[in-house]
Amino acid sequence: MCGIIGVVQKRGVVAPFLHQALKRLEYRGYDSVGVTTISDNKLYVKKDQGKIDEVHRRLNLDEMPGSMGIGHTRWATHGPPSMLNSHPHFDCHNEIAVVHNGVIDNFMELRLELSKKGHKLNSETDTEVIPHMLEDYMKEGLSLAEALKEVSKRIEGTYAIVAMSTKDNGKIVCTRDGNPLVIGTKSGVSYVSSDIPAFLPMTNDMILLLDGEIASLTTDEIRIEKLSDGSSVERDTIKISWTADQAQKSGYPHFMLKEIHEQPEAIRNTLRLRPETIKEAAEIIKSSERVYIIAMGTSGHAAIAGRHMFASLAGILPSFELASDFSDTVYDALSDKDCIIAITQSGETTDTISAVKFAKEFSTKIVAITNVVGSSITRLADHTVITQAGPEIGVAATKTFMVQLTSLALIALALSELTGFKDTATIQGKLESLQKMPELVSNVISRNEEKARRLASLFYDKPSLLFLGRGISMATAEEGALKLKEIAYNHAEAYSAGESKHGPIALVQDGYPVIFVAPNDDTRKRIIGNIMEMKARGATIISVIQKNDNDMSSIADHTFTIPSDVEPEFSIMPYVVPLQLFSYYMALRKGYDPDKPRNLAKSVTVL
Repeated sequence: MCGIIGVVQKRGVVAPFLHQALKRLEYRGYDSVGVTTISDNKLYVKKDQGKIDEVHRRLNLDEMPGSMGIGHTRWATHGPPSMLNSHPHFDCHNEIAVVHNGVIDNFMELRLELSKKGHKLNSETDTEVIPHMLEDYMKEGLSLAEALKEVSKRIEGTYAIVAMSTKDNGKIVCTRDGNPLVIGTKSGVSYVSSDIPAFLPMTNDMILLLDGEIASLTTDEIRIEKLSDGSSVERDTIKISWTADQAQKSGYPHFMLKEIHEQPEAIRNTLRLRPETIKEAAEIIKSSERVYIIAMGTSGHAAIAGRHMFASLAGILPSFELASDFSDTVYDALSDKDCIIAITQSGETTDTISAVKFAKEFSTKIVAITNVVGSSITRLADHTVITQAGPEIGVAATKTFMVQLTSLALIALALSELTGFKDTATIQGKLESLQKMPELVSNVISRNEEKARRLASLFYDKPSLLFLGRGISMATAEEGALKLKEIAYNHAEAYSAGESKHGPIALVQDGYPVIFVAPNDDTRKRIIGNIMEMKARGATIISVIQKNDNDMSSIADHTFTIPSDVEPEFSIMPYVVPLQLFSYYMALRKGYDPDKPRNLAKSVTVL
């Protein structure tokens, strides 16, 4: 949830870089920010509640001495946003500074223990116990790294911790369990961060830090050890293919709009995945007795669409389960003959990671779909499909959703070949349609963007909207409603159109906006009946339909139109795009920042 950066360099003032790195991490949390540097064996700190630019205007985060430092942008869990609760946190003598992402489950017990020893803790956070525990261990003569090893034995929960001390100057120490940390390397400089874009303008060379490891960073060396036995870990660097420009706005007013426009290229790149990678995933799924797809949020909507693709194309009907509830819904009814398809854009979603770990207790096979090389899910999975969205900074997922759908479509087609559920000519035709998807999505964006802007001006003051669909379009409706809730703060409900008359129709009165997702598939005739039911009660109808669908157009008040050459199994990919654009422009019309929705963060790393 929170953004972490640490830098140790041989020369130069580090504060301006820390400030800019935190800007690149602000999507991970933005209710408070703080920076600490070391100069002449003294800690300097500037931190406060607010977004980075607000705090910078008040405090000038660039004007701090020292060539090493750590920084943090917070998404509150323990204690509301405030100056005292913002990171970094310190020991009693302001000699140790710590930033942390995650949750310390036993912090109350540790806090009481520290208070009895005479420590004064000033914040409401769980994090603050860490520097005070480090202080006690360093008083016993341990180095900062040795002290952090001892602290890791005492704390329970999930964490990524970065620490530095005036008593161990020139060194930054970090460890993780469940929450991400990556290390960047460059001659004379070492970086550690919760995500790659923080240091991407400076280096493309990265080293993965894994759970249960501790790293000590100096200007000349990166030393990694296992916490369990202190043994040294040798790990090669990974060359990141993303460019710094990819992680910037490139002239767009917001990352979300940029990433909507990047969707054609993201689909195109994911379609280039090695056939062997897709085939292996399909073989694992086919060989399993039972198949579960687990995910959360937008990834969950991709999972629902994937379930339809697998059933329609391959004759395999997986069960979709929310990752957060997985152990509570399947109980112990898993075996080594089953398969889990786990979808998580970051590869670090705690709900999904926990569900996968639960499944592995039964030796259940794991196929992961993620956008991040080296993320936690890749180390737990038996097989991983790495999607090719590049960096996604906007909190509301758009292009990562699209590449998840692309990957699921490719797997479904490979499964169809294995099961023989569809003949070769049909599979080839579906594949050719999928290959045209980048151009088709580009067409949808250009065809519907201005219309989305105009409709946002008409409906921005409506307190509630209803999204309806049938079949695979139910997932499209769910994603459209979620986007509107996430960034425009509208109440929005998504229902099966067939279920709408079993309750939601009671909400409808004159002018109530109802959005129908209505491709020209087997559900179309029934959707027309549902539209007429809503019109009879005064609803304003907005439909996402195939172009030249005159019947649908004649009964709708407003339409978004989609080119006609779309296979039903893949309709969610072009049909969701106008709803993304509509949500974006609704947020703008209401005066909200779509890149920084309140109470949300990009990677949900707490349960």
